[in-house]
Amino acid sequence: MAEKPVGRSELGRIVGGTPRAIENALAELGASYEGTGLRLQRSGDEWQIVTAIEHAPQVAAYLGADRLRLSAASLETLSVVAYRQPVTRAEVEAIRGVNCDQTIYTLASRRLIEERGRKEAPGRPILYGTTWEFLECFGLQSLDDLPRALSPEGQVLETVGGLPPPPAV
Repeated sequence: MAEKPVGRSELGRIVGGTPRAIENALAELGASYEGTGLRLQRSGDEWQIVTAIEHAPQVAAYLGADRLRLSAASLETLSVVAYRQPVTRAEVEAIRGVNCDQTIYTLASRRLIEERGRKEAPGRPILYGTTWEFLECFGLQSLDDLPRALSPEGQVLETVGGLPPPPAV
C-alpha cells in the first residue's frame, strides 16, 4: 500500500516483473475490484487503489472528511484551475473578477490543487494544477472525464489545451 500513486516502472522494479507482466497484473487487479468498495485509478503511468465513488460518502463520514464541503468561491476557483491548468493565481482572478488568495490557499491545504512550477513571465508566478486527491474527490479517472462546457444552444464549446473552457462563473 502506498500513500501516493505508484508508477508502473516502480512496480516492475519492486516485484521484478516485465512491463507487460505489470500491465497484465494491473488489468487483472482492476477487474477484480469491480463490484467492490475499491477501484484501481490510473493517471498517466501512475496507479493507486482508491475508494469506489459509490462508497465515498460512507468512507468520508467514517473518516470525518470534509474536503467536498467547499464554498461557492472555492468551487468556482477549483473549476477554473481544473479546466485551465496550469494556471496562475492572477489568471484565475482575471476570470473570476475577485481576489483568490484565500481560496487558492484553502484548495491547496485540502490538497485539491498544487504548485506545478513557475510561469516564464515577469515575477515568475506560481502555476497551479489539480491533484490526485481532486480526481479522487470528484470520482474522476482522469481530467478527460471532466464535464464538457456547453453553449446556451447546447453545443460543445471550443477546447483549449485539450480541455474545454471553464464554465461561466
